[in-house]
Amino acid sequence: MTMLGYGLMILGAALLVVAMVGVLRLPDTLARQHAGTKAATLALGLMALGLALVTPSVGAWSRLGLLIVALWVTLPVASHALARAAISRRAKAGSRG
Repeated sequence: MTMLGYGLMILGAALLVVAMVGVLRLPDTLARQHAGTKAATLALGLMALGLALVTPSVGAWSRLGLLIVALWVTLPVASHALARAAISRRAKAGSRG
């Protein structure tokens, strides 16, 4: 189980690197936001799951489970709010010209 946990943490770290590259390289705000939130949600979930497999404590498992649930609830909501703000700003900039 320990090796599987470390493997999941390494996979999560690799996905965070991919998300970082996406945020730096993608052309517009919505694409950057998509790369950052989707990959980060999966990556942090994998890292927390890997840490839960490495840690033998039930208390740590429950805290990591709550962390994963909090990430799955808050990151998509924040992503949606950022996307709406970007679209609203783009619409206002277009109406000025």
